[in-house]
Amino acid sequence: MKPVPLANVAQLAEFDEIIDVRSPGEFAQDHIPGALNFPVLEDAERERVGTIYKQVSAFDAKKIGAALVSRNIARHIENYFVSKPRGWKPLIYCWRGGNRSGSLAHILKQIGFDTAQLDGGYKAYRRTVMDELDSLPGRFDFRVVCGPTGSGKSRLLQALMESGAQVLDLEGLAAHRGSVLGNLPDASQPPQKMFDSQLWWALQHFNPARPVYVEAESKKIGLLRVPDALLARMRKGGCVRVEVATPLRVVLLKEEYAHFLANPATLKEKLDCLAGLYGHEIIARWNALVEQGAWDELVLALLERHYDPAYGKSTLKNYPHYADTTPIVVEDISPAGFLAAAQRIREQP
Repeated sequence: MKPVPLANVAQLAEFDEIIDVRSPGEFAQDHIPGALNFPVLEDAERERVGTIYKQVSAFDAKKIGAALVSRNIARHIENYFVSKPRGWKPLIYCWRGGNRSGSLAHILKQIGFDTAQLDGGYKAYRRTVMDELDSLPGRFDFRVVCGPTGSGKSRLLQALMESGAQVLDLEGLAAHRGSVLGNLPDASQPPQKMFDSQLWWALQHFNPARPVYVEAESKKIGLLRVPDALLARMRKGGCVRVEVATPLRVVLLKEEYAHFLANPATLKEKLDCLAGLYGHEIIARWNALVEQGAWDELVLALLERHYDPAYGKSTLKNYPHYADTTPIVVEDISPAGFLAAAQRIREQP
């Protein structure tokens, strides 16, 4: 009986599917991008076996665990793996690359599938991600899209992507727009480890011979940290300066933050968080504009008092050549207008 071969993280692309056999809770915290979750122990089962292991004995825990694992593997085979062709090539992993992944990998191997087990499991994968997030950014020429709040930077990045450019959408990966009002209405931020994995995966698939466009960001996007090595490399990159007239910025912001206009109470809660910066009198004035539905006046006040001064100071600090960069002026904020702007940017040397 041949043992199940081991594979490393550098070989991920060689497999048809990556199977994560950890519990759903472990999988939700982080996993290899694209992996499928077929737990050999559910969360409650894993907790039960672990408790018996600590409080009773390893032998009793292994007996109970073996029965649970066997039942779960049988269910997965009947419901999913039975439909796979003989040539199917899966990679199996668990926390350390031990018993849980070994159990499923052994059975799939005996069935006749070209199965391998990830050497070191998720822990080895996580070490690789963190190590490579220190080195990968140095391979790329970043073109950093800069512009005040409401200048359509996210839309411009989308247009750049549609035009065929390489784009690193940090706010998309972080599910956050990067300000006090940045939470997305229909998505929570991922755990930090998941953000790291998605970022690593994106960098892995870029061509170092072509520029990578990215929006200027601070050290944190919402609750998530941007790797220091990536920030340092971005700040050495070229600056793409975007300018949009203030009235059009107001229009864009009302579109992008329409969920706050539809739920004024939530917007007022967010504005209250700024009381420490501007005092209760100003916050009361802004909240009054919310109650009146005076959206244009409110957005303009926030731009002039909060967003523009903070953005200007931060941008000049991190990208001192910003002020000397020839701007890309966007006068048409339709999708076609941003696509035309993207083409102009890509034509720049």
